[in-house]
Amino acid sequence: MNWSLILEIARALMLARIKQTLIAAVGVMFSITMFVALLGFMNGLNGLLDGLILNRTPHIRLYNEIKPNPNQPIDQSREFSGGVNIIRSIKPSTSRLSIYNSASIIQTLESDPRVLGVSPKISTQVFFNVGTIDLTGLVNGIDVEKEAQLFAFTDYVTEGNYGDLNQINTIILGKGAADRMLASIGDVIQVTTAQGNRMQLKVVGYYQSGLGDFDNVNSYASLSTVQKMLGEPPSYLTDIQVKLHDFNLAPPMARELEEVFEIDADDIQTVNAQFETGTQIRNLISYAVGITLLVVSGFGIYNILNMMIYEKLDTIAILKAIGFSPQDVNRVFITIALSIGLVGGVAGLIFGYLAGLAIDQVPFETQALPTIKTFPVDYNPKYYIIGGTFSLITTYLAGYFPARKASGVDPVEIIRGK
Repeated sequence: MNWSLILEIARALMLARIKQTLIAAVGVMFSITMFVALLGFMNGLNGLLDGLILNRTPHIRLYNEIKPNPNQPIDQSREFSGGVNIIRSIKPSTSRLSIYNSASIIQTLESDPRVLGVSPKISTQVFFNVGTIDLTGLVNGIDVEKEAQLFAFTDYVTEGNYGDLNQINTIILGKGAADRMLASIGDVIQVTTAQGNRMQLKVVGYYQSGLGDFDNVNSYASLSTVQKMLGEPPSYLTDIQVKLHDFNLAPPMARELEEVFEIDADDIQTVNAQFETGTQIRNLISYAVGITLLVVSGFGIYNILNMMIYEKLDTIAILKAIGFSPQDVNRVFITIALSIGLVGGVAGLIFGYLAGLAIDQVPFETQALPTIKTFPVDYNPKYYIIGGTFSLITTYLAGYFPARKASGVDPVEIIRGK
């Protein structure tokens, strides 16, 4: 087997049908370009949409849930102990919202090698007093630096400086809440807690997550400000937010923390299962469309090689007559197919990357997403690897069957027919 001779014959056959060869290569190039650009664009959008929720969601949230007391008086009675007691309209117990011994829990979590960081939080319902009208809302007391470090808090502060929250009696309003109150930065608003405590807070910024319902009610202040508002000590916390190095560990670790600290725990997969499902479906659609394009280009190559074999039967007969084995003829046509796939695939990867750059420059401005200025594109190398691999696989398969047909040609019959 002389590979240099096989390559030379393959080149000659491709040049003899240069127009059809170029059309096949362009088909592969277009398929790979669309495959890479489509996956990059779709996964960029997926990352943007999921980030609106997942960036602001802790991997594990520790809190005390208000639940009805499972130990009802009737269950303690000997008279009714042997029966099934059905109680309707059970009221929640007077359990505490604050987390007991929160400082020790945080210290234990921060020493865990699985934990990236821990951020304490206080959530409390309030009324924003606007003239004679009271607007309901939710003020979140946060550790400002931890929130910025772990949950990209600064990305959602559209106006003002998030560092000003470290000053006492300051607040960053959700953009929807600020619009409803017509509150500007520097204004002082009055807040009333559910316990009846009133406090005046200075507006130092706006917060906009892109979720309208969320921004209409949520606002942020420092832990000390909210503790002072509620009249609680510095140890008062209602939530402990945990960020892990690997969020896939969240479900089992949440169950573990529930048992260790005897506290309620939510994990990110359970709370946001619908977003993960939506992302998987969108990814599946993207891959399905991209692979379909590659398969269609493979059929184009298959047809072109079939026509080439039909038109070059006499050439094939001569090759076999002068000593080329069926395997050599097979290699010639597979070489043609792989050459088309390689050239078209490399060009497709380059144009796919350029298409991604072009999409990345298209303006995308909306009030719901103030921090996004252009369409998002994901340049993950795996899309290019998958695209290049599929281009070679599909073109190989497209050339394999015509090559088998060519290798089976009987030179005597062809020459006798001529």
